[in-house]
Amino acid sequence: MARGGPGVAWRSRELVDRLARQSPARLALGVFFGVIVLVTALLEAPWATAHGHRAPLVDALFTATSATTVTGLTVVPTGEYWSTWGLVVILVAIKIGGLGVMTLASLLGMAVSRRIGLTQRLLVSSETKVTRLGEVGSLVRTVIVTSTILEVTIALVLLPRFHMYDEDWGTAAWHAIFYGISSFNNAGFVPTPEGLAPFVSDWWVLLPIIVGVFIGSLGFPVILNVARHLREPRRWSLHAKLTITTSIGLVIAGSVLVAGFEWTNPGTFKPIDPSGTALASLFAGVMPRSGGFSTVDVGQMHESTWLLMDALMFVGGGSASTAGGIKVTTLAVMLLAIVAEARGDRDVEAYGRRIPRDALQVAIAVSLISATFVLVASLLLLAMTGLRLDVVLFEVISAFATCGLSTGITPGLPDGAKYVLTVLMFIGRTGTMTLAAALALRNRRRVIRLPEERPIIG
Repeated sequence: MARGGPGVAWRSRELVDRLARQSPARLALGVFFGVIVLVTALLEAPWATAHGHRAPLVDALFTATSATTVTGLTVVPTGEYWSTWGLVVILVAIKIGGLGVMTLASLLGMAVSRRIGLTQRLLVSSETKVTRLGEVGSLVRTVIVTSTILEVTIALVLLPRFHMYDEDWGTAAWHAIFYGISSFNNAGFVPTPEGLAPFVSDWWVLLPIIVGVFIGSLGFPVILNVARHLREPRRWSLHAKLTITTSIGLVIAGSVLVAGFEWTNPGTFKPIDPSGTALASLFAGVMPRSGGFSTVDVGQMHESTWLLMDALMFVGGGSASTAGGIKVTTLAVMLLAIVAEARGDRDVEAYGRRIPRDALQVAIAVSLISATFVLVASLLLLAMTGLRLDVVLFEVISAFATCGLSTGITPGLPDGAKYVLTVLMFIGRTGTMTLAAALALRNRRRVIRLPEERPIIG
């Protein structure tokens, strides 16, 4: 036994090391899946629920996947159903999931082999836009430190305000930490049954959460690049400029349109005072980008607002961020390509840089494959539930984009539909990221090129 133990450990280490070198994407998916399995097992324990009984497998698995993929969709009321220990498990899963699939793979590779292989560095640098391969190891450490600092900062801002709401310091600290981690990681989980509804007009509570969600949705490459050249915006990378400008544009457009659609809605914004309505509009304009928090009942919103949120959720946030969706740079590249085509320009350009044509090809591939996943999942849920298309589409896009906003139908879905959304959350968090990295690296050079012939388009 004594001899077999180290031998098995050594062989396991060699297997993981080889996998980290040959297929880092597969390793990342495996690690992510393993975390979900572990969190599911912990949430199935009797001590994880408030009533002291085991949670059904489908509910534990759904919640574990939602937390690890930082989605926020729930099939049971989080603040009521889970015990304090269950909420701690969910919070840890959010923290791990927020670090990202590629960061998890890098951490495991470093722990096993004490270094990151060349292939793994290439894949991680492709995802995070790190230009020098030697920076990847330090990037992993920087990501952990940076995210923790931002989460603690949000918690410290929220702490005194929660205490003013007649919460003792211990409860206020717990809620502040939970919202700090949940907001920066764009998770959308809340530790209390009423959520953020009581603070619908409170700028002190909601503004830090808005800022946390927005910064988290930008992505670590943008955060680090801006931090290094904070006073010199001209030195920001093209990726950072596209992410920030597109994100701000989506927030402004989303907030204005949501305000226009819901201003007179008695079920959402009408009962709120003008200052609170402005805050609620800003909040609702930011959260569909992947935050998933809500201060009003989304199920009471107009169908036009749902459609707008569908579009915002599908786009999501920045690459290598805690947000989901096809990513804002994907949208930016396709819009720039349309503008270039309308102008008759041969190249797609932005901020004095030319965007490679293969970047456009990856953007188109990611968008179409993502739309296909949404289409298939919507058809499955329509067949399983018989619900209306508008509510099904909203829930499906929210799951795929790891957003977490809901019209309220998720808890009442049959088990089969819950499993479909569970798979969709996993694909939405890992699929587009891995696919984009794989397509970016799959660049074959052909010696012989076929003759060119243009088909009729449109």
